[in-house]
Formats: sequence, C-alpha cells, structure tokens
Amino acid sequence: MRRAEQPSRRTVLAAAVAAAVTAGAGSAAAEPEAPMTTDPADPARAAPARTVDNRAWVSYTDWSGGTAKGTRAVAGTRPGLVIAKPAGTAGYTDPHTGKTATWEYGTWTSPVHRLAVPATEAIVSWNARTPAGTWIQAEIKGAYTDGTSTPWYVMARWAAGDQDIRRTSVDDQSDGKSTVWTDTLAIDDASTGLRLASYRLRLTLHRKPGTKATPTVWRLGAMGSDVPDRFTVPASEPGLAKELAVPRYSQEIHKGQYPEYDNGGEAWCSPTSSQMVIEYWGGRLTEGQLDWVDPAYADPQVCHAARFTYDYQYAGCGNWPFNAAYAATFKDLQGVVTRLGSLTELETLIAAGIPAITSQSFLKEELTGAGYGTAGHLMTVTGFTAGGDVIANDPFSASNEAVRRVYRRREWENIWLRTKRYNASGKVASGTGGICYLYFPARPSAAQRKALAAVGVRV
Repeated sequence: MRRAEQPSRRTVLAAAVAAAVTAGAGSAAAEPEAPMTTDPADPARAAPARTVDNRAWVSYTDWSGGTAKGTRAVAGTRPGLVIAKPAGTAGYTDPHTGKTATWEYGTWTSPVHRLAVPATEAIVSWNARTPAGTWIQAEIKGAYTDGTSTPWYVMARWAAGDQDIRRTSVDDQSDGKSTVWTDTLAIDDASTGLRLASYRLRLTLHRKPGTKATPTVWRLGAMGSDVPDRFTVPASEPGLAKELAVPRYSQEIHKGQYPEYDNGGEAWCSPTSSQMVIEYWGGRLTEGQLDWVDPAYADPQVCHAARFTYDYQYAGCGNWPFNAAYAATFKDLQGVVTRLGSLTELETLIAAGIPAITSQSFLKEELTGAGYGTAGHLMTVTGFTAGGDVIANDPFSASNEAVRRVYRRREWENIWLRTKRYNASGKVASGTGGICYLYFPARPSAAQRKALAAVGVRV
C-alpha cells in the first residue's frame, strides 16, 4: 500500500468509519477501454498485464527443498513442515505480557525466489496449525535491484491461540531503503526505481522444551507487487451475472463488545468479513470454542474471529495475513493475501464459486449508497448483477439483514484498485491497490484451481 498519509498501515485499515465528508475532493473518472467479448467464466479471458508475483510453498517436494535445521517435511493429503529433532533452544520475552520463556525450535529457509515482477511491496502469508505450547515466526530477506540485500525482517510471530504468546507484528524494522509496515514490506521511495528483485522466506517453529508437540505449516508464500501509482483505473466491461450465498454478518451489532480487541465491533470489518467467507465454505465453531463469549451476544463467532485475528502490536484485527491464517485454522481451508488487477479477475473467481474480501478507502460521495467515507474498510464481494454492478456483503451495516449491498461497478472498481486518492481534507492519501483475501478449499475443484491459477494463486 502507498502511505501518503500515515506512518503505519493502521490508519488505512482502521475500520472506524469516518463521519460524512465534504464533497469536491473526488478524483476524475477514467475513460472506459474497449469492451471484452470473451466468456466471463473463462479464466483465459483478456486481462491487463499482471503487476503481481505470487509464490507459495505447499507440496511435499517444496518442503523437502530449501534448508532445514531441526525440521522435516511430512507427506499426506496436506503436506507440511514440522519440528523434527530441535536445532536448539532460545528464549523469547513476549513484549505484550512481559513473560520470558525458553522454547525448542527448528528452522526452514526457502530457496531464493526471483520475482517475475520486481516489487515495491511484499506481503508474506502462511497457513498453519499451532497446538497449545507451540508457535511460529515468519521472516523475509530480500535482494534489491541495486545488488544489496535487506536484513531478515520479522513479518509475524504467530499462534492460532493467545495463551502461549500474543500473536504480533513487529515495528521499527528498516534499513534505510525499505520498511516493514505491520504486515507489508515496502520500498521507502519507489520513485528512485529501486525494487525487490528476489527474496527468501524463513520459518522458525517453536515448542515447549521436552514435549512432542509441533506446529505444522501447510502453506508459506509471499505476494510481491509493483502496482503503478494512479488516481483512476481503466474501466472493465461487465461479463458475469451471479451471486454466491455467503452468510451476512454486521460488525455494528457488536459495538462495545470486547473493547480490548480493537475497540469492539465498530472496528471489526476484517474479522467479520472473514467469518462470513469461512462459514460460506462450511467452517463452524463448536460450543466449546465459543463458551468464553457472553451468551447475551448475537453471532458469537464474530467475537471469536476478532479475538483470534487480533494483532497485539498493531492493536487491531485488520492484519491481512493474520486473517488469512485464521481462516486456515478451519478444517480443509486455505487462505492467502494477494492483489487483483481488475473486476474481470473478480468475476473469474465468482464464476468458480470463490468470494473475495476486498479492502478499499473512499469519500462518502465516491461510493453511492454507502452512506459513509472511510480511510480503510473490508467488504466481501459475493457477486455481480446483470448490469455488472458489484454485490457486496458490507459489514458496516445496522443489522445482518442490511449487510447485502449493491454498489456501482465503476465507483467500486476505482476505489478498490487505485493507489492514490484525495482524503476529506483534499490531501493526497493512499489507496489499497486491489488488495484482497482469498479463502478456498484445501482440495479445490478443477474449476476452482483454474480460476485461482488465472489470478496467479497456486494451490
């Protein structure tokens, strides 16, 4: 993401929605391109050149490669990486509890991946199981196009639960050329032409000493991107009329609930959207998992999603990879963070039955019918009308029944895909550049595989 208005991504993803804003600061509309005439359900239909590079390690062969110290690959229907004989022990002082503990650990370092798209940004995501007494750390080390390299940047210290460590991003990481902003590694000044040319990823798996417990990591990857700076994007031609039956949940009915997790429901657009899509795929929480939630609260699973996506450093539930990792804790689900380049790509996914959670920022007058403006908000795209308008489950709604919205295609396209915008004060601010979360089955159908491959996601 471009950070013209904040030193941290928290401002962009804060789900607290701004009051009505003044008119007159919106961007001009772009002229539409020639319409596409190919089948919208065909992932091979025409699309702009990609500005995104996705690489994921998911197979037994993948995990058997790289450099392992105290870890090993395991085969099966869902291959992964586990602790073997630990490489050693290390202490960790949790900055959010002050507690120091010793952990056994093993590491795995990926081979070098050369980016097909030299990148201004990189986002690491993972899918893992972390039983009690275990956690993981994910890092990235990039090589610049000028021949120098970044340090090893910590992108996450993560556990599915919150009893052993507090899952956290790590602030104050920079080498003068790039900086980690919560969950995104970004070149400090892209106008210089400097880019990330390649990277390696490193996993460190931890467990309590003397136990046999181990994390299992099923998926590790990074999305590198170089989305051009733009206030407007080319218009796409509508090509699909279809709506998916995604459950509808409002974040607003959770106002004031569990304020320790990012001020309660008012700021829960991301976990609320995640829970909608998880349940679309059949993910369910047990009564035992929800017994900590006040029984007077409706939709306790939304409270649960907020708690277990919460980033204790960012102090919010909008950490993108943390949401994808949460989704993957449900049986037979995968989650990734990526960027899409057009509504045509979104149509390809919807045609295959895959909804998408998108991030956008806009002034009140830039999205007709929303009734609010926001520095950053997550919604779930569930389909398209016959006229090509976007059908979205918008969690910033007064009730579950009001969550389904229809937004004008051209407006939606621009507020989601642009990287620059004007804020309510008329100053240049950042846009989200097509960011989205995709959750899909661990064993997708042939049509789903084809659609995911068409948007650059390996399964």
